[in-house]
Amino acid sequence: MHTYGKKISQTIACLAVGVLSAGFAQADVSQSQLTAADKDGSNFLHSNANYANTRYYPAKQIDTSNVSKLRPAFTFQTEVLESMQTAPIVVGGTMYITTSYNHVYAIDPVTGKQKWHYKHKMGPVTTYCCGPNNRGVAIMGDRVFMGTLDAKLVALDIKTGKLVWDTQIADPELGYSETMAPVAVNGRVLIGTNGGEYGIRGFVKSFDAKDGKLQWTFHTIPEKGHEGVFAVNDSTGRNMLRDIPAEKAQLAKQGGDFYKTLGGGVWMAPAVDLETNSVIFVVGNPSPDLYGAERPGDNLYTDSIVSVDLNTGKYKWHHQYIAHDVWDLDSVSPVILTEAKGKNGKMTKVAIHAGKTGHVYVHDRATGELIRFSEAMVPQDGLWTLPTKEGAKMMLGANGGVEWSPMAIHPEARLAFAANLLQPMTYHVEASKYPGGKLWLGGAFKTIPSEKQSGRLSAVNIDTGKVAWKFDTDEPLIGGVLATAGGLVFNGEANGLFRAFDAKNGKKLWEYQTGAGVNAPAVSYTIGGKQYIAVAAGGNNQIDAKRGNSVVVFALP
Repeated sequence: MHTYGKKISQTIACLAVGVLSAGFAQADVSQSQLTAADKDGSNFLHSNANYANTRYYPAKQIDTSNVSKLRPAFTFQTEVLESMQTAPIVVGGTMYITTSYNHVYAIDPVTGKQKWHYKHKMGPVTTYCCGPNNRGVAIMGDRVFMGTLDAKLVALDIKTGKLVWDTQIADPELGYSETMAPVAVNGRVLIGTNGGEYGIRGFVKSFDAKDGKLQWTFHTIPEKGHEGVFAVNDSTGRNMLRDIPAEKAQLAKQGGDFYKTLGGGVWMAPAVDLETNSVIFVVGNPSPDLYGAERPGDNLYTDSIVSVDLNTGKYKWHHQYIAHDVWDLDSVSPVILTEAKGKNGKMTKVAIHAGKTGHVYVHDRATGELIRFSEAMVPQDGLWTLPTKEGAKMMLGANGGVEWSPMAIHPEARLAFAANLLQPMTYHVEASKYPGGKLWLGGAFKTIPSEKQSGRLSAVNIDTGKVAWKFDTDEPLIGGVLATAGGLVFNGEANGLFRAFDAKNGKKLWEYQTGAGVNAPAVSYTIGGKQYIAVAAGGNNQIDAKRGNSVVVFALP
């Protein structure tokens, strides 16, 4: 993941608290509900709407004809004034939101009244990348699940917010941390890890939802074979300017045991294909980020999309976008499962991913084969320019074309919507030995003060790869997208503006100034026949957007 912005190590001490509000009752959440979430026009049951991560909400009370009338229904303010990236979960008359430093709130989604509040008791030392963020919870049965900055998985009682169990995922002293929303499915909880900037060995793990016991681990860096095939070109066919003979000589000299510190974090919630029993996710950058001499070879499975078995964690397939990445153009935006035209022109089950390269990649879901990649959504001046000691300019910058921000798709329009960043930067490289659980970049990224930093909301046809429309913004876009059956696309900006667009043509139909950076993905739900749109306005560390502490909920009058 990118390293531009603030890398923070802090000592935090909080008290674990569960506060029960009077008269509160919450029904358990069944697996059948979670499985059918893509058809649920009432609740919002997953951080990305459903197991396929489509971020598409199938209700349409709010549509292109009336969205201009959207007004705030209420604003809920947390006690944490810091970066806010939560995707609220809404079910059974309760909304669950998270904040930086691992607070969880349960609130009434119609009135905003607080039901309970949990504060995680943090360990004495916490090292984490890119701010003290948390991107949401998972729910299943009578539990709410959250990953923490000190690399734990906690289970909370859905009715009271009281701690049921917690388990240590990895050692935070080595640079591991958790900011992603976990995924709950079939009695297990899936979670990846941060830490690619600290010399960790990445993974996805499965834990038993009943007691937190580890079921399996898939390491994103294999012990053997991580050198790969020494690929010359990236997925789009462009030469990556590697010195293959030098890398092979270095590998022969140092051996291959650097796999233990090779990075490969998994930043965002994986997609789950229950038909094939597959977990499909993307893997982040290698360590050290910019200095490649310490890690010869392709550095598998960094910068890749990977599929593993849901029950065992056994490898199924992978596709690597960039081998031996020295630009921090890793894979972070969540995978989406949908259907699109295959190479034969017939509809095919696919997995799609929006990369930091500025392309949307479409893969055959069964094999991982790359079917197509889209037109570039953003300028790519200087792409594959190697970092230098003095600094080499790249147009994409370390945050890339699409950062962690989840895309959304609109199946009827055949479009995927991506939040883009246009941030020219200079890349500086320097020799760097493993520092032992401390920041390990092997260089630095620096914005160019004289050049504009901006953003773009792009719509890409998933059947053709053509860019259908784009909307340029003053600020780089981080946070994610929501699409609805009402023909709408919702997206926010760091300047506090939250907007609605016509999904078919990108026309701006509505906007509202929230007062703080809208750098979180919006959600929608329907209660009592009334549809709501909710989004967090709390700013972002990576682009230093104005901080806030609010979730703003909108509805028609």
